[in-house]
Amino acid sequence: MDIGNLQHIAFIMDGNRRWAKQRGLPAFQGHKKGADTLVEIAKAVRNCGVKYMTVYAFSTENWHRSEAEVEQLMGLLRQYLDDGFKELQKDNVRIIFIGERDMLAADIVQKIEKIEQETRHNSEVTLCVALSYGGRQEIVAATKKIARQAAEGKISVDDINADLLQKNLYTADIPDPDLMIRTGGEIRISNYLLWQLSYSELYFSPTLWPDFEAAELTQIIENYTKRERRYGKS
Repeated sequence: MDIGNLQHIAFIMDGNRRWAKQRGLPAFQGHKKGADTLVEIAKAVRNCGVKYMTVYAFSTENWHRSEAEVEQLMGLLRQYLDDGFKELQKDNVRIIFIGERDMLAADIVQKIEKIEQETRHNSEVTLCVALSYGGRQEIVAATKKIARQAAEGKISVDDINADLLQKNLYTADIPDPDLMIRTGGEIRISNYLLWQLSYSELYFSPTLWPDFEAAELTQIIENYTKRERRYGKS
């Protein structure tokens, strides 16, 4: 499959709760099915030859959901950190996490650090999981880091530019997404990768995330390769 210059796909995995509601199931079952879909789509991304994949797993705004739902999501996260990602680890997938870790439980942070350490040399594809993440918060965090550098005399005000801010983002070590796919039919980016998506191609699928399959991913990639990216130049 010819993927052109496609290096990085970002996903907003929307529709888990609606998928569950349509089937008369509790929201947790939708999130569980969505987690299984994530593993399958990560394999599909790898098989297509795309080197980076970022997924919006849990936003800073999601902390405002009911205490019961948040606890269920954190339990599901613990399960996948322990067992669910092992198949991807065997497939040479590097797994990293971005977001505000200080909002997460200590044991979850330990599990995150463990899986990052265990997969650090994997090279087939990098799966970047945005967890306790918000795009505005990321830019604020990067700005604070730069302000500290200036206050310590490590840089001058004239050194501050777009490249410097990029280097202080959570995603400093990976390229910006070429393509962003949101499932679930909503047409917005919901505080996701606000800096990084500046020139990304956007695709909004009506498919609820638990029903999203490799065949649809292939169709979207084919659509992407037919687009002309101008980066604001014409």
